[in-house]
Amino acid sequence: MTGLFLGADLGTSGLKLVALDDDGAVVAEAEAAYAHDRPAPDRAEIDVAVWRRAFDTALAELLPALRGSPVQALGLSGQMHGAVLVDRAGRALRPALLWPDSRAGAELGRWRRLRRDDRAALANPLVPGMTGPMVAWLAAHEPEVVERAATVLLPKDALRASLVPGGPLVTDRSDASGSLLWDVPFDAWSGAAARAAGIPFELLPGVRPSAEVAGTTQLAAGEIPVVVGGADTPLALLAAGTAVGLQVNLGTGAQVLRPGWSPRPVDEPVVHGYADVEGGWYQMAALRNGGSAWAWVCDVLGLSWPELFAAAASVPGAGGVVFRPFLTGERGGVAGPDDRAGWDGLHPGTTRAQLARAAVEGVVRAIGAAAALLEPPDDGAPVVVTGGGARDPLVQRLLADELRRPLRVLHLRSASAVGAALLAARGAGADVVPARGAGPVVEPSRT
Repeated sequence: MTGLFLGADLGTSGLKLVALDDDGAVVAEAEAAYAHDRPAPDRAEIDVAVWRRAFDTALAELLPALRGSPVQALGLSGQMHGAVLVDRAGRALRPALLWPDSRAGAELGRWRRLRRDDRAALANPLVPGMTGPMVAWLAAHEPEVVERAATVLLPKDALRASLVPGGPLVTDRSDASGSLLWDVPFDAWSGAAARAAGIPFELLPGVRPSAEVAGTTQLAAGEIPVVVGGADTPLALLAAGTAVGLQVNLGTGAQVLRPGWSPRPVDEPVVHGYADVEGGWYQMAALRNGGSAWAWVCDVLGLSWPELFAAAASVPGAGGVVFRPFLTGERGGVAGPDDRAGWDGLHPGTTRAQLARAAVEGVVRAIGAAAALLEPPDDGAPVVVTGGGARDPLVQRLLADELRRPLRVLHLRSASAVGAALLAARGAGADVVPARGAGPVVEPSRT
């Protein structure tokens, strides 16, 4: 073994850290959980120091498993769309605003009033939890903080700033393109969107390649390079090796990804168009409610996660019951922000197993509706499926039937963290291919 590459994925509810060897195998992993704050029903914030403590905790757990093997570099992955105002030293001036935050709903009116060409160039639906609208809210309600800020960073960039004191306050294309401040066809910051947000253009960070070394950090393993990093979704794509076709990631939420998108202006978009970490683009139809809806159903029905799927598989159908999984609303396309969840079609003979079956089918049906919004792939390859929510055979069979395409489940734990480790390897000049354990192809039913 010549060395190891670390990848950290800064998620909404926890940080995952993996060590990848030069054969692409995960040799160790650790995780540190945390919760974000809800100071009001429409707000989602977190103290940036929580992220650094989580990284330190995970690293302390991981290092003994490395048995002294040298660490060559560190890569970072992060949840998209957040907003962290920092000073010139990279210190956060207030808690970070996160993607579930919806306080900036009124600020979206500024984007709707953009000239049609400027709005179409953003090529993304208007969502209050994106960086631009949240910074616009801060400019309107906390102008003194915005005046003190040197730049606005995305979550993984704020963590990197804490690891690399004095390093550049930058982001990458994959995170910048998900901000509603990015001109997609021009592939650069949008001056019109910055003006709509009411912020100086200089507040927007520089944009560097994801695998570029941004500086070094002193860890227990020694002084190691830290690369710029990327957003969690395209890093999961990188780890999965999906260049064409469709990829479905089913976790707390669900994302249907279509790599190989050609960027262009889009009037009234219903799906997202984002940059990946390799100079390309992908389309994404995202659902807030995936595995989180199943977790809620488990609580309501008094079932464990395995019991939910066992109950669903014990009946041939839902008996006419239909479940809508939209507990927290959606971004549009499949459902709107005011849509909510529930079972319909209940009758005196409805059983708990049928309620469970309807819940499983409801999430799968929503994923199918999301996939239908994307440009259909023409390669005929199986749909690649990742995420813990897709491990059950019933889910796999229902997904294949719903998408009317064969699918293959990729057994790749912590895919975004693995993708971050791959960026670290590239930053160190190594060509590493991750070990991808794929299950058998699940064919759709012929009926």
